[in-house]
Amino acid sequence: MSAGVPVRRRTLVAVDMQHCFRDKGSQWYVPRYDEIVPVIEALDKCLEGPAVFTMFVADPREPGAWSSYYDRWHEMRLPGAHSLWDITMAPPAGAAIVSKGTFSKWGPELEELIPVGSEMILTGVATDCCILSTALGAVDAGRFVTVVSDACAAVSDEAQAQTLALLQLLAPLCTVVTSTELLGVSPEISAPALQP
Repeated sequence: MSAGVPVRRRTLVAVDMQHCFRDKGSQWYVPRYDEIVPVIEALDKCLEGPAVFTMFVADPREPGAWSSYYDRWHEMRLPGAHSLWDITMAPPAGAAIVSKGTFSKWGPELEELIPVGSEMILTGVATDCCILSTALGAVDAGRFVTVVSDACAAVSDEAQAQTLALLQLLAPLCTVVTSTELLGVSPEISAPALQP
């Protein structure tokens, strides 16, 4: 890295790694969920600083159009304590947990955890919904966003490719890389950490 070029603080954000997206019986099942878990775990071990894990939990008030949304996904009208909302991964010590009933997890909580000038390393599910919404909120707020393509998953491979292509249009505010590419540009990460 050239002298005088500041190194941005990076924060890993794992979006909605919950049973409601992993379990095959769920209306919100994401087929490649299990494939991204080891990539997120490896990135968490390699990046400095505490990670952030987000949770989607349905807002029981169902304000406005959300009522129609839950008419479509009626099986997801679940109480906040339901086990389908539980995170499947074990958040490491010091990790922050952000719970929201909206697609975008960007808001005051992430804004405080990822200050202006910082970079959000975005992973999780679903690429075509909560990842996309969170990335848009963060770049609107002036944050650098890096989406790790093999550390997020969509409802289908087609939706994954389409959403990643859309996110790439937001460069340089938003960058899409693989975990291997991230290793090549990040001094905080060493390649052996992502080996099986």
